[in-house]
Amino acid sequence: MTIIQITALLIVLAGAFGTINYFFLRLPPSIGILVVALLASLGVMAIDWAIPALDIVPAIRVQVVGLEFSEALLEGMLGLLLFAGALHVKLSDLRAQWRVVFLMATMGVGLSTVIVGTGFSWITGMPFLVALVFGALISPTDPVAVLGVLREANLRKSLETKIAGESLFNDGVGYVVFLVLAGLAFPGDDHHGSGLTGAAKLFFQEAVGGAALGIVLGWLVFRVMRLIDDYSLEVLLTLGLAFGGYELAVYLHISAPIMAVCAGLLIGDIGAKHGMSQETRNYVDAFWKLIDEILNAVLFLMIGVEVFAVAFSMDAAVAGVLAIALALVARLAAVAVPVLILRPFRDFSPGVIPIMTWGGLKGGISVALALSLPEGDWKPLILTCTYMVVLFSIIVQGLTVGRLAMRLGREPDLV
Repeated sequence: MTIIQITALLIVLAGAFGTINYFFLRLPPSIGILVVALLASLGVMAIDWAIPALDIVPAIRVQVVGLEFSEALLEGMLGLLLFAGALHVKLSDLRAQWRVVFLMATMGVGLSTVIVGTGFSWITGMPFLVALVFGALISPTDPVAVLGVLREANLRKSLETKIAGESLFNDGVGYVVFLVLAGLAFPGDDHHGSGLTGAAKLFFQEAVGGAALGIVLGWLVFRVMRLIDDYSLEVLLTLGLAFGGYELAVYLHISAPIMAVCAGLLIGDIGAKHGMSQETRNYVDAFWKLIDEILNAVLFLMIGVEVFAVAFSMDAAVAGVLAIALALVARLAAVAVPVLILRPFRDFSPGVIPIMTWGGLKGGISVALALSLPEGDWKPLILTCTYMVVLFSIIVQGLTVGRLAMRLGREPDLV
């Protein structure tokens, strides 16, 4: 199938599954599409198992593998999704929460990586360094999943800013940590650096380079937009910034996710205030909201059908269940430690630790990173456990975090 045919098929299926969800399940749109896609995939597997002569699962598996989910997300869709998410997080709100966001996106990711890696190595007998790679890819919360659920949860503004800001930045940091650890664990893989010196250089290059590129490109586009009063052209400029800047970051081997977040924050705040008319702001907001919702639908559909690419076994399923528990414990540590460090110096909203722990959703980025690993003895187990953690996170946590927030967050809003 050509890329146009694949794209057309994904959009048609996303629309069809979204319609089924709208009339029958009535779940939040993205989660509903994932659930319908997963049920449809399992239904096809059940039919193939009952009537072996059909032999349809192998053919579908070939097509699903051919989607190249990892490349499509990490080098295509992710830039637009991160830019869209950052566009609606205001710097003024983020400044009020920057300490806790910074600690969770750095210390929190590190703690979670070590906890998951250590536990997973003990559970499975996997080499410790390889297990740390799994810890790194499963530790960041997925801003795509998180921001999609936040729209339905009606959380308090300060809590929403913490969760959204942390998910945007810890995604970029987690991706860099993954690249560093993958370079150490798989030194023969050309896609990652190797050695401790190379790892340190890679971390600095990815993180600092990505932030610098995002700020520079965002500032240049902002300066151009100040000279223009044409909403269609200004929308096109933001699209070029998100798409072109992300691909430039990939080409330069610096963190494209961090670039997209920094550029989106700058355009969404400074650019909106000083570089756009009210008409342009309305069109930019509407355009990026639509882009975000369409890509979310397609992404969650792809997560649902990726079940065809996962090799399940009883041992892998048990390891996956234990990995879910490990991921929750690690997420609790990633939230609680920064909050406890900062608590003597400031107040926090009631229930912030349980809400942010349960609201730290995993998503397509974790699956994409697992798929990007080089082939080896441990990759099938890592992929299976990653997929199980992501499904539990999006379906179970995503559908209940709103109710948890309502139950625990009734006190007055605190900074």
